[in-house]
Amino acid sequence: MDETRRSPWTVVVGVSPGSSSPTALGWAVDEARRHDGRVVAVRAWKVAGPQATPSGTTAARVPRDADTEQEAFSRLVADVAAVLGPDHGVDVVLTRGGRRRALLEAAEGADLLVVDAPRSVADGPLFAHRLVYAASCPVVVMPPQISGEPESGLARASRAAGRAAVRAAGQAGRPGLGTRRT
Repeated sequence: MDETRRSPWTVVVGVSPGSSSPTALGWAVDEARRHDGRVVAVRAWKVAGPQATPSGTTAARVPRDADTEQEAFSRLVADVAAVLGPDHGVDVVLTRGGRRRALLEAAEGADLLVVDAPRSVADGPLFAHRLVYAASCPVVVMPPQISGEPESGLARASRAAGRAAVRAAGQAGRPGLGTRRT
């Protein structure tokens, strides 16, 4: 380790708006404490387009970017405080744009990037994989089994399809013969 380094050891952690990433946040704080460093909690946000009414015209009130940004920042601060407590000491950063770009920019010069694995295919099938190859620092990905997230619908459906395939294979060509249950 370079002892001449001037900035503190830094862990950047992506905070999901859906789950608040409690395991990733907790792990990042513990890791930063081990190295006498700091944690930067990052969330990306995008400006929503104007909502349309049933007639197809835009709504009368179009939210201003500043209002949307302030609301997103307030939610991020509240999410981090809900997970770590009010006196957490974590730097909170809200970045306009996509998740990948926001995390990669925040991780430039950091020592470690921590994220939760995406919970569904819609969140980006190779999101974590792409972060690993693009980041300028090591990346830690918290899998759902560690973070305690409920199993996704896709995982439940896959397991049910697998059980059905095994059952069908066990009965193939043998009418009346079923698989044994133990």
